[in-house]
Amino acid sequence: MTEHNGLDEQDDELYEHYSFKAGKGQEPLRVDKYLMNFIENATRNKIQQAARNGNIRVNDVVVKANYRVKAEDEVKVLFEHPPYEYLLTPENIPLDIVYEDDELLVVNKPAGMVVHPGHGNYSGTLINALVYHFEHLPKNSNERPGLVHRIDKDTSGLLVIAKTEQAMTRLARQFFEKTSEREYVALVWGNVEEDEGTIRGHIGRHPKNRLQMAVFEDGAHGKEAVTHYKVLERLGYVTLVSCRLETGRTHQIRVHMKHIGHPLFNDERYGGDKILKGTTFTKYRQFVENCFKVLPRQALHAKTLGFEHPVSGKMLSFDSEIPEDMVSCIEKWRNYARHSGS
Repeated sequence: MTEHNGLDEQDDELYEHYSFKAGKGQEPLRVDKYLMNFIENATRNKIQQAARNGNIRVNDVVVKANYRVKAEDEVKVLFEHPPYEYLLTPENIPLDIVYEDDELLVVNKPAGMVVHPGHGNYSGTLINALVYHFEHLPKNSNERPGLVHRIDKDTSGLLVIAKTEQAMTRLARQFFEKTSEREYVALVWGNVEEDEGTIRGHIGRHPKNRLQMAVFEDGAHGKEAVTHYKVLERLGYVTLVSCRLETGRTHQIRVHMKHIGHPLFNDERYGGDKILKGTTFTKYRQFVENCFKVLPRQALHAKTLGFEHPVSGKMLSFDSEIPEDMVSCIEKWRNYARHSGS
């Protein structure tokens, strides 16, 4: 007969992320406050959420956030996903390297590749490929090797990767100080009225849907975000636009374009996977669904990237081709607009 230790059956799938033993002189202290003293970058809210999910154990028993830690208690925090360092498994995944020298490299990331491991994506990421191909990459503030900035899983395009500590520091400063240059090409729903414009509005986590970001115009929440856009081509019910980032917030272009009424074509998370414009004719619906099949992701590509070399100080600029799936979708809309007179 096995001894029951207070752990549920799911513990076979839980990974220990943190473990602490309270000292002999530990005065009784709420476990959420106790953990705040030991876990870097933790918030009280996140710790309390972990407690609600049954992820905090004391002496191998699930406890609530108000449990008081006492002398010599063993406190553990467990999650369903492995700790980040476990996820840095080198994987022989080919990289499309646009440029490389001793300090850095620029890669063209395909759509569908996650940039760094995280919940639900533990392998096949850009980081897994990088740690296979390059030894001793410097880590950023989030302990992610080589990563200076990132783009979403289903966004294709250019990324710069640091190979030395000096490159990491100096490149990160350029992105922080907004001196790097980044231009994206996006296909959005609707006819964007202005030929060019600027979208300003703080971006933060959506208050109701935690998977989405949202715009807070009053600046009460989130971080400052600025996107400059320019119309490249009008294709009837959709518009091809260029977006230049002044800031680099999570989902920035996707959120900002939705905010002004033009979500990205086939952007499932922000409603762009619905038929938002056009006629009600069956043939039109079928045409749009065919476009979705050709481009089974949001229509967004990080086309150009410019920055100052961290050692030489020379300005480097890179450009990438729009990938085939996006080109095919745009071409379909060109033909439709031409024949429908839109």
